[in-house]
Amino acid sequence: MEPLQRIGKATVDVLEVLLGAEEPRWGLEIIKLTGRPSGSVYPLLDRLERAGWVTSAWDDDAQRRGPRRRMYRLTAEGAAEARKVVARAAPAPRFVPRAAQ
Repeated sequence: MEPLQRIGKATVDVLEVLLGAEEPRWGLEIIKLTGRPSGSVYPLLDRLERAGWVTSAWDDDAQRRGPRRRMYRLTAEGAAEARKVVARAAPAPRFVPRAAQ
């Protein structure tokens, strides 16, 4: 698995969606959940897959109508790294109360 060169907010958003999924997610679902355009999500998923963070496969549900869906899932190593990335990206508390005197 390769480290990611750039980790922007869109990357964090996609990783959060994939971390929160028990089942593989399809591309359009990720787009809708992140609110990001397809022109940034699909290249990002491709980059994550080439780096070994994500695996993908075509959906084989023959009962489902419509075009086939590409399903994405974090690898075990990708999930571990994604947790670190998401934790680092979490906003710091804006207000820290003083200890009671």
